[in-house]
Amino acid sequence: MEAFLFQATFYLAAMVIAVPLATRFGLGSVLGYLIAGIVLGQLMGHSADEMAELQHFAEFGVVLMLFLIGLELEPRALWAMRDKLLGLGGLQIVLTMALVTGAAMALGQDWRVAVALGMIFSLSSTAIVLQTLTEKRLMQTSGGRSAFSVLLMQDIAVIPMLAVLPLLALPGARALSEAADHGHAASHLLESLPGWGVTLVTLGAVAAIVLAGHFLVHPLFRFVHAARLREINTAVALMIVVGIASLMNLVGLSPALGTFLAGVVLANSEFKHELESDIAPFKGLLLGLFFITVGAGIDFDIFLSAPGTILGLTFGLVAVKALVLYGLGRAFRLHGRNMWLFTLGLAQAGEFGFVLVSFALGQRILPTDLAQVVLLVVALTMLLTPLLFILHDRLAARIGEDHGQDTHDEIDDQQPIIIAGIGRFGQVVNRMVTMSGFKTTVLDHSLETIRLMRTFGFKGYYGDPTRPELLTAAGLDKARVLVACLDDKNATTRLVAYARRQRPDLHIVARARDREHVFELYQAGANDIVRELFDSSLRVARYVLENAGLSEYEAAELEKIYYKMDRAAVRDLAPLWKPGVPIDKNPEYVARARELNREQEAALMARFSGMPDEDAPDEPLR
Repeated sequence: MEAFLFQATFYLAAMVIAVPLATRFGLGSVLGYLIAGIVLGQLMGHSADEMAELQHFAEFGVVLMLFLIGLELEPRALWAMRDKLLGLGGLQIVLTMALVTGAAMALGQDWRVAVALGMIFSLSSTAIVLQTLTEKRLMQTSGGRSAFSVLLMQDIAVIPMLAVLPLLALPGARALSEAADHGHAASHLLESLPGWGVTLVTLGAVAAIVLAGHFLVHPLFRFVHAARLREINTAVALMIVVGIASLMNLVGLSPALGTFLAGVVLANSEFKHELESDIAPFKGLLLGLFFITVGAGIDFDIFLSAPGTILGLTFGLVAVKALVLYGLGRAFRLHGRNMWLFTLGLAQAGEFGFVLVSFALGQRILPTDLAQVVLLVVALTMLLTPLLFILHDRLAARIGEDHGQDTHDEIDDQQPIIIAGIGRFGQVVNRMVTMSGFKTTVLDHSLETIRLMRTFGFKGYYGDPTRPELLTAAGLDKARVLVACLDDKNATTRLVAYARRQRPDLHIVARARDREHVFELYQAGANDIVRELFDSSLRVARYVLENAGLSEYEAAELEKIYYKMDRAAVRDLAPLWKPGVPIDKNPEYVARARELNREQEAALMARFSGMPDEDAPDEPLR
């Protein structure tokens, strides 16, 4: 007991010291955990048995993480993501497996060993990548969502991989003694089964989890909920996770995969949010411990025995995976910083590699010495991942704003009014129009803004409104009105110009940043152009006049006159404006603007002094 408490104190102290320091220097928490693990591994000198026990305990953090990911994925959501899962994720797995298998066979490995290595190295680290994407707030970017889709497909693919691996074993090669040194070994329950028997047990375990999630968990939670004790609810949540993990261990399968599948089954449960809040605190702490054990488990003796070979395999694997990811990113229209996030973020092996290595070792598919090298390469690629994210940050800073294409929501209806941009300006337009009984199709490039709209019951679609395919999906060819009110004035101008080219008959209302932007939109083809601060400035001026001594009627009349005169002046100046030439460098524009200012001032003074004006009522101002 004392030794356990001493170790726990050491590991917690390492977390408290290393992680804040790594975060302060911009390295991220994951690299802090890994460095702390390397230092502790060298200082404490754990034996192989102690390290295996510690890894079993720490891997429970990955188990909890996969369970929480599963809770966020309803079966319908998985079906909606099928194109990304099967296309992007499926191709990544197949192509990486093919390249790694071919390379392994070229190096003299048996085809069974080569296929197993292809499976192991085709997976990436869900734990490290998701943790880093969340910390850097990159999860909602196009590259982040694409990376998540690939990781999710990889997690799902582990199930058939575990089912197929026993079929690769040589007949009679069922000794399991060496697998116990690496964790996740098949139990004695499977020891006497042939490869096809192990596959049937795998499928049976998956079926048992699905059926139990549908028929047993709901009555259990209702029974426990009647006690109204928070700690009992937490105990039930942990019991579900631990029970499923134990079942999967019993049949020699991955506990993380079992809990992930259970999370998906329970994603539609009314107890979903309660499960998340009960388990989340344990997940964070144990996941950090898992990263520490990865660092502590790096065997430097094996590394020092052949450093050139180990480094060559490590960097070779990263290069192969990055090449596959880059090609898929181009094929699926990722650009700029999103392309590099996707390419560099997933170019490592992952924690499920440990699972597959141990399982393949237990099935005597991999020899022991090769398995140790593979485990070391997996750990080293995971150690490189935070550095790859730092490289991405440097590249993203050089690239600047990404103007490449982005993914967007599927638009399932088309309305006569399209509103492009739903920020502080567009939301007022949308609310007044919809409350007046008209339906709109709202587009915005901010996913958070669209989610906020949906929270309050308004429907909107995520995507870049300047993209032709998104406008076509929104019904540009049949719309009556387009409202262009994007924050980016250049994007608004591009949108107006494209819409006018496609629909000469479309009525376009556009938001302008300033007077010069009005001229740009006028030339682009907008029908009605509204300066974003013009009307509010007029109201402020009217309030000033009211409190300076004029009546409400007098101030309102002056506001109306100024409004009409300024709009007329803008129409008068529009032909004199020259694109790319500052207005103060345009002598014709400056001369005419001064003349119009004098005319406006004279007209207002005349109206204010009671002189007749064609736009004013017959009675004088009082």
